[in-house]
Amino acid sequence: MTVEIRPCESRDLEALRKISIDTFRETFGAQNSQENLNAYLEKAFNPKRIKAELAHPQSRFFFIEKDGKTAGYLKVNTGNAQSEAMGDDSLEVERIYISERFQKQGLGKVLFDRAMKLAEQDGKRKIWLGVWEENKNAIAFYQKLGFIRTGAHSFFMGDDEQTDLIMEKEIY
Repeated sequence: MTVEIRPCESRDLEALRKISIDTFRETFGAQNSQENLNAYLEKAFNPKRIKAELAHPQSRFFFIEKDGKTAGYLKVNTGNAQSEAMGDDSLEVERIYISERFQKQGLGKVLFDRAMKLAEQDGKRKIWLGVWEENKNAIAFYQKLGFIRTGAHSFFMGDDEQTDLIMEKEIY
């Protein structure tokens, strides 16, 4: 088994868009109406938005590949790219998704370890994320990694207002 992580570049826009849509649909499709899911996917993953996010100097995307196949991706933000004002000493894990067929193989942990390494290299004091309150598997995963709940914020899936838990981990 060969696992590689590589930074996404502007030439990866369509591949990033495809895996973003596919993994989001796999993760949340069954719990949301098709109408709300499609509205969110169109807004969050339209080509112009992905292109702007890729170009933002305080956002970074990474693909994780297993045996030459793209298995998932990671998006981290610092500074003003963070989805909440958490300060310059924070790194946000905005997205960490693994395709269904690659789940339960430790790849999410590999991506998380990359995010931790980036936070440490950048001199950050904490790493944080938002996770849907109904995504019990993800919440358990983050708790196992040492995250604690520190708050919540609204997340809109189309016109459906949902709650994301804010979870943080101090970096020592």
